[in-house]
Amino acid sequence: MMLPKAETSHRSPPASSSADLDAVPAAQSPPLSFAFARDHQVVLDGDQLTLGPAATMVGLREAQRCAAAQDRGQTLTVVRESQAVFETVLAQIYQENGRAAEGDDLLFDLEGAGKTGPRDLLEDAEDAPVIQLVNQLLRRAVQAGASDLHVEPHDGGLRVRMRIDGFLREVMDRSDVPVRRVVSRLKVMAGLDIAETRLPQDGRIPLSFGGRVIDTRVSSLPGHYGERVVLRILDRTAGLMPLAALGLSEDQEALLNRLSALPNGIILATGPTGSGKTTTLYSLLQLANRSERNIVTVEDPIEYDLPGIGQSQVNPEIGMTFAAGLRATLRQDPDVILVGEIRDSETASVAGQAAMTGHLVFSSLHANGSVGAVVRLRDLGVEDYLIAATLRGVIAQRLLRRLCPECRRSQAPTDEEAAQFVRHGLSVPEQINVAVGCASCDGAGYAGRVGIFEMVDVGDALRAAIDAGASEAALKEVALRETETLAGQGLMQVARGETSLHEVQRVVGDIM
Repeated sequence: MMLPKAETSHRSPPASSSADLDAVPAAQSPPLSFAFARDHQVVLDGDQLTLGPAATMVGLREAQRCAAAQDRGQTLTVVRESQAVFETVLAQIYQENGRAAEGDDLLFDLEGAGKTGPRDLLEDAEDAPVIQLVNQLLRRAVQAGASDLHVEPHDGGLRVRMRIDGFLREVMDRSDVPVRRVVSRLKVMAGLDIAETRLPQDGRIPLSFGGRVIDTRVSSLPGHYGERVVLRILDRTAGLMPLAALGLSEDQEALLNRLSALPNGIILATGPTGSGKTTTLYSLLQLANRSERNIVTVEDPIEYDLPGIGQSQVNPEIGMTFAAGLRATLRQDPDVILVGEIRDSETASVAGQAAMTGHLVFSSLHANGSVGAVVRLRDLGVEDYLIAATLRGVIAQRLLRRLCPECRRSQAPTDEEAAQFVRHGLSVPEQINVAVGCASCDGAGYAGRVGIFEMVDVGDALRAAIDAGASEAALKEVALRETETLAGQGLMQVARGETSLHEVQRVVGDIM
């Protein structure tokens, strides 16, 4: 294919902006529509034309025409990029220029709501305003890295909040929004019954966002002022985190490497919802993934695509429960099995049987701490001898917010704060950091999160204590030193300046 006469160069994809989404200034729209630029693999940005590997002659001619119409008097620079870099540039250019102003006067209409198939959030600039509003909210949630989007009708209108770094932040509260139409739009996108407003419903919205695949799980719940809708946002194309990026110490990394190489047994990740258990389990799967091993997962939902691994989705409505899926995987000649969660006695029993018959089982469990997992398994009806025979390791974890590097402030610890370090066998640091808040972190004082981990390697002494029916307190005495607890690990992060003592107390205060 012949290119127009122009200078040719290569560039790196533009860096993403972390500016407050509410404060984004109005920007001139790109001359080519998003759909045209994506389909013909041409992005015109000022005097720079970025081409993908499948750029078409039609796209080149249209880009030349638009460049000539701008009449800038500058030479058009042509940049050829790989598919991955082109998609990054495409998303960056159209994200920066495609945002609608929050305060625009809106007229609402549901025309066009029947579009089918995956929708691209950058492609709907000409759709009806209610669709624009919904897409704008979804765009903002994805751009901000939110894990959940809450759409909440109330007596004064509609409130929308996003969960970022574990905290809900309000992004909109308006009285002039047609609540039912917004909720209906979300239900239509999720394939739910818009006529049924008395019962809870669950669905999913497959989206793409500038080349990124976003899977959104939707839950509706009838309320006093209308249906509440909560969306769980999963970026399917987000890269899995290596162990080093999770916040693990060297000893903890070594323990996980050893556990992932075991031939059989159960390895559990425990913690509350949103504590990062799935991310840790996926990282363990990466360690265990070798060509000579057959790995099968049973998940709800499938959060990441794992190459070379068989992944199955739970669907209780048709009888595909965790227990049923786990039984089916045992007939697939597996070496390693990932069960998304042990929720009931049936799943716990089947997982124990799988471990006893020579399989390595990874799973998650809701428990406050590492040794608390033993008590939880007992509560689910698993016998002590089976727990002792099959349990190989337990990982309890929490996520702490990182202090914003732009505004954090150092100060000497008070006597009360110093006592916390002494009580857990740690040296008292001369300075600790506290949160302040600035424009860079939207006044929160924190930006991003870091994990803390309490890990138990089930050795002979702990195995004997479990088999003897020891209490949780007795098991903790055998299994953990003070510095290895969640509280001790959190205080070590405070000493390193990563987070604040207030944040550690907020997250693990119940066990400090």
